[in-house]
Amino acid sequence: MFSFVNIFRIVAFFEGVSYILLLFIATPIKYFADNPYFVKLLGMPHGMLFIAYVALAFVIRNDVNWNKKQFIIVLLASIIPFGTFYIDRKYFKSTTR
Repeated sequence: MFSFVNIFRIVAFFEGVSYILLLFIATPIKYFADNPYFVKLLGMPHGMLFIAYVALAFVIRNDVNWNKKQFIIVLLASIIPFGTFYIDRKYFKSTTR
């Protein structure tokens, strides 16, 4: 059964993967090989996943009982490479998929 928490975890995973691909593969190719194709290819999906991550964080905030500090950490994790993986491990480690 899909709950908003499970959907958030899935979106967080893909947002994290897309961010890593964008930062560490697409951007170097853009600047070192002068080829912006991969940034264009990965940019839009990453942006949509980022918006979904933030929106779902607001939706599940009360369900998972995040206080203000935890909620800010969850939001900030979306702009730090590997941050969404940290959030999944820290706040959802005992939750089964």
